[in-house]
Amino acid sequence: MAVETELKLRIAPAQLARLKRHALLKAHQLERPVTRRLYNIYFDTPKLELHKSEMALRLRRTGRQWLQTLKGGGSIKAGMHQRNEWEMPVNRAALDFSSLRAAEWDEYLPQSLRKKLQPVFVTDFSRTSRLLDWQGAQIELCMDHGEVRTEQHSTPVCELELELKSGEPRHLFELALALLEIVPFELEVVSKAEQGYRLLTGYADRPVKGDVPGLAKTATLADALQTLIWSCLLHLQGNLRGAMASDDAEYLHQMRVALRRLRVVLRMAEKIRADDRLAAFGAEVAALCTALGITREWDVFIAQTAQPMCARMPGHAGLQALLAASERQRDGCYAALRGAAQARELQHLMLRFAVWMNGAYWQQQVEDIPLARDFALRRLHKLAGQFARSGQHLNTLDAARLHSLRILAKKLRYSAEFFAALYDKQKTRSFLASLSEVQEVLGQINDVAVAHRLLDELAALPELSTHQEAVTLAKGWIAHDLSHQFTALRKVIQRFDKQPAFWEK
Repeated sequence: MAVETELKLRIAPAQLARLKRHALLKAHQLERPVTRRLYNIYFDTPKLELHKSEMALRLRRTGRQWLQTLKGGGSIKAGMHQRNEWEMPVNRAALDFSSLRAAEWDEYLPQSLRKKLQPVFVTDFSRTSRLLDWQGAQIELCMDHGEVRTEQHSTPVCELELELKSGEPRHLFELALALLEIVPFELEVVSKAEQGYRLLTGYADRPVKGDVPGLAKTATLADALQTLIWSCLLHLQGNLRGAMASDDAEYLHQMRVALRRLRVVLRMAEKIRADDRLAAFGAEVAALCTALGITREWDVFIAQTAQPMCARMPGHAGLQALLAASERQRDGCYAALRGAAQARELQHLMLRFAVWMNGAYWQQQVEDIPLARDFALRRLHKLAGQFARSGQHLNTLDAARLHSLRILAKKLRYSAEFFAALYDKQKTRSFLASLSEVQEVLGQINDVAVAHRLLDELAALPELSTHQEAVTLAKGWIAHDLSHQFTALRKVIQRFDKQPAFWEK
């Protein structure tokens, strides 16, 4: 068994051709590039049992030779795929388990499954590969261009693969950073095999919610934080493409959630060791949160205020003008996000994070690193106390106090979610559900405050100078249930106060 470590990058065909001619590759290549056609047949059972077990089985033809490969396990970190891999040559375009070496596959591909295997899709592409020497590491750079197809459907493939032959994983990301200075691309978390399964099952892209990974009860804080940071980066990356191209506002919302969660983890990392790059990342993530927050505010205002008002009073010219002006503001924000410079900077940020995550900060030995569980106890106790004190005697709609309470609720919820795997599931589930109710009401109250601010901005626009009555009408619309929301807030806080501290014995 071998472990394959590679970085996948999605790239446009024109940019692939441009990169192929660039002097950087020639300057670092150890051998002349080789181009060949790779034809792969993927197998699975009718119920796709291999795919459900996160395994992939294929036959690959290169020239006159056939190679049978089983892949599975491993992980994906910012586009870097690490998987276990078993390979063996076969004589023809048919699976062959007669070799004694195939016995190594029994654990992952038992006899009961082998009898049901059948072809399910094909990947067919041209690959130009060259071996590079990059800062002492040997990396195979492959340029793939072709398609994935089932009996009914097909999709084009154009990507770069950087496979680590020797060296450290950070070298893959450092090479990718150098390539990004030449051509734009996107980090790719979906393998060609996964693209085939998506074609096969009719999968449609959709916003991705954060998946909090499991933590071992004996994990150190450093181990836990690395796991959590990778999880946040994967959450961010899973929604980036949709935010750049889709009309679904949930992609942007999930990007912001990923960034907010990432900020919380980075602040925890400061407890291990202060670091200039860590501080710079924190500031950069905070600035990106703010920028995306402006866009998100317009999304929410349009969906929760402007559109419902227009639906209630469809003939009101002032409200229609208000909606049109809001949409122009929102579209301007999205245009800035989707510009080539911003798109490249987001990819740059992901790669720099990956270099840092594979660098000296996490490799240096630091004395007295606590267990994650011990750190969680202290942090959750502190945040819960701060939240309880901030929520006491909440008798006024003081904007600053409500904002502080909302921020504390987010910190407490994200921290509790991060460390929930270390504690009893039932107790954490009840705690998080109750805290989520508090966050929901606080969010609704904040939406009203933001809507008032956005209406003031709209009122100053020249195109709404003759429609000021629509602004006044909108302010009345959003304010009518604010008192009910404030009453609801006190009730949900009272219910939350009764929740036991699941982190205490």
